[in-house]
This record gives sequence, structure tokens and C-alpha cells, in this order.
Amino acid sequence: MRNEKKGAVARLIALTVIVIALFLAMKFLPVQHWLRSFNDWVGQMGLAGIFIFIAVYAAATVLLAPGVILTIGAGFAFGLWKGFLAVSAGATLGASLAFLVARFVARDKIEAMARRNTKFQRIDNAIGKQGAKLVFLLRLSPVIPFNLSNYFYGLTAVKFWPYVRASWIGMMPGTFLYVYIGTAGKAAVAAAGGEAVKHGWQYWTFMSIGLVATIVVTIWVTKIARDALKKTADVKS
Repeated sequence: MRNEKKGAVARLIALTVIVIALFLAMKFLPVQHWLRSFNDWVGQMGLAGIFIFIAVYAAATVLLAPGVILTIGAGFAFGLWKGFLAVSAGATLGASLAFLVARFVARDKIEAMARRNTKFQRIDNAIGKQGAKLVFLLRLSPVIPFNLSNYFYGLTAVKFWPYVRASWIGMMPGTFLYVYIGTAGKAAVAAAGGEAVKHGWQYWTFMSIGLVATIVVTIWVTKIARDALKKTADVKS
């Protein structure tokens, strides 16, 4: 029993050390420059580039790399819909892998804590019962940073497949917004370089209205999620 407890503590410490090391790497290494270069390269590879992008996005999520650059870059590299699908697949895959890492490295330590603490056990059980709903709302309103939250959910009692489904759907509005920004940015850069003269005012009006509408809808959905989370917290308290 004592050896099992020591092993669980050691795995939890190892996970913490890994997370800290990844944060330091992201801070002191030129990761953002590398991601921009990757976006430029992968956009020239056609269908193979999309699958490469999905794999790299998933790995970047597990390694706590900043996903915003890759997400906006997907709009530059693939356009709106292909970029959206690529980011959605990569982010969901990465979130699932990080969840599994936390679940199998440190979950047993959390369960041991829950058995010794009645209040913590109630909280953990509540997350397990309403996990998909809470994950969905938190994805819409990212109270916890995306990359860290993937590991956090792995430490709770939420079921794996409901977590994957809730994460996939809940990340869609934000994903669409950032990919749209990348797509609009690519069109603007092309226009500035004289590559998009064929686009008339109708095209730019549509792009502008679409971007504004996407931002408004994302903010609106985020507010709804925050209100729902607040009500959930009030009920539990």
C-alpha cells in the first residue's frame, strides 16, 4: 500500500516537472517562429500537408505549444473550411492524448485523495456525472487555458468519450473564428501585393461582414457559457 502511494506521488511529481519544463521551453525557445515557418511549408504540400498539420497540431497541444499561431496559420495555409477541419481534428486529437497522459499518470493519486477527503470526493463525483456538460461549457468559455485544461480533465472522473465529444463541439466556435481571421488575413495580404485585384467590393464586403459576425457570435456564445457555468457553480454551492 505504501509503495503504491509512493509510486502515485512520484508519477504526479513527474507530470508536474514535465509541465514546468514544457512551459520553460515555450518561453525561451523561438517556438512561435518555428510554427510560422511550419505553416508556410505545410500549406504548399496539398492533401498530405493537411494530415501533417493535424499530427503536428496534436503534438503541439500535448507539448503545451501556443495553438493560436497554428490555428490562424491554418486559414493562411488551407483556407477557411479545410483549415477549420484540420484544426478541429488536430486540437481534438491533441486534447484526447493529453487527457490520457494525465489519466494514466496521475489519476490514481486523485482517487486516493478523494477517498480520504469527503468534500473532494463529492466534487470529483460531480465532475464525473456532469463532466461532458461542464467540459463543453468550459471549452466555449475558456476559464482554464486550453492546453492545461486537457491535463486537468484527465485528473477528474469525467469519462473519456463524452470528454472527447464535448471538447470537439465546444472548441468549434473559437476554432472557426481564428481560422476565419487567418483566411481574411491571407486575402488582405494578397490584395496588398496585387494578387487579388479580381476581387470586387462585394467580396470584401462579404469577408468583412462575415468576420464581424463570427466575432459577435463567438462573444455571444462565450457569454452564454459563462452564465451557465455561474449558475452551475451557484447550484453546487
